[in-house]
Amino acid sequence: MKLKDKQTEDKIFEAATEVFLEKGMDGARMQEIADKAGINKALLHYYYRTKDRLFDAVFALIANQMFKKLTPVFDEKLTLEEKIRLFFKEHIAFLKKNPRLPIFILNEINRNPERIKRIINSLNVKNMWLIVEKQHKDELEKYNITQENIPQLITSIAALSIFPFVAKPIISAILGEIGADYNDYINQRGDFAADFTIRAIRK
Repeated sequence: MKLKDKQTEDKIFEAATEVFLEKGMDGARMQEIADKAGINKALLHYYYRTKDRLFDAVFALIANQMFKKLTPVFDEKLTLEEKIRLFFKEHIAFLKKNPRLPIFILNEINRNPERIKRIINSLNVKNMWLIVEKQHKDELEKYNITQENIPQLITSIAALSIFPFVAKPIISAILGEIGADYNDYINQRGDFAADFTIRAIRK
């Protein structure tokens, strides 16, 4: 791909990501994306014939960026507990930079569940579990974590970091009532969630 073409595509992705995050698939308009990217609508359609194709590309890119951010979690030198702490540290840091992302993803999962299924399949989640199983066989046995109950553990871990962003208005209001600050709460969230999870699996 030529440098000029790559720069144009980067502008489209940046503009489309911003518009899709703000308005979702249904609310976004190709003209608005083109305007924000500084190109005409015809050129946008040249790169991506339909809004669906552009949305799929943006959604897949966001998902890949998130999972790429979590790649260090699979470092074989880390213990299982160190992996848990690193997951919360990286995941919450990513969500702090992209606070609208959780609601966006949840909305689009409900709107088009087949899309997330395709993305999950492309990420080969089963292989991720096999890597963890190979690296931490003794620890998994010690904590009674099996292939059957791992979905419970994974969804619980994910919820501990995602929910504070999805429910920010409610949590902010509650914290305000007790004189606490939401940003301080989020900054402490990684350590708290990691400690909470580790205590749970130890029991």
